[in-house]
Amino acid sequence: MAFSSAIVLVGMPGGGKSTVGRHLARQLGWRFADSDAEIERRIGGTIREYFDQHGEAAFRDVEAQTITELTAVPGSLVLATGGGAVLREANRDALRHAGTVVYLRSTPEELFRRLRHDTQRPLLQVKDPLKRLRELYQERDPLYRRTAHFVIETGRPSVPTLVNMILMQLELAGVVDPSREGAPQAGGRAGAP
Repeated sequence: MAFSSAIVLVGMPGGGKSTVGRHLARQLGWRFADSDAEIERRIGGTIREYFDQHGEAAFRDVEAQTITELTAVPGSLVLATGGGAVLREANRDALRHAGTVVYLRSTPEELFRRLRHDTQRPLLQVKDPLKRLRELYQERDPLYRRTAHFVIETGRPSVPTLVNMILMQLELAGVVDPSREGAPQAGGRAGAP
């Protein structure tokens, strides 16, 4: 079976996968897909509403089908996944076979700073979101590491800095062509002649 040439971003909720993925796809001239956005398009509502009405298991079924379909489309793709995409072994296998998996790693404390006012993420609508983030991190970090080819520590760099960090790893690994138009040049700006 021929899979697409993909760069897949995994990581905790709020880790920047969608934002970084859009910028990375633009830089490479590749198609971008966000599995959560695609799920919401398919179910005709929000993930939070679907979670409330049908439960997590039903949501994970829809997520698995969406990931399978997105990774099977021919062509170059940057795919941002939902935070729980790695919970199922079939998803981890599909993501690894689709292309190169990059784990955008953030600590629970960094995530809490970014997400403390978020009302859309179903798993964080609890009394103590920081405690919940720590529990999710403890459960998922080993799965993200097992799935990923590369781990990028997000810390506090800007989106362009994160994109450049990812591109450098991908260039060194031979996943993307360092001579492509718009690639950072030694001693110069990206795209400088």
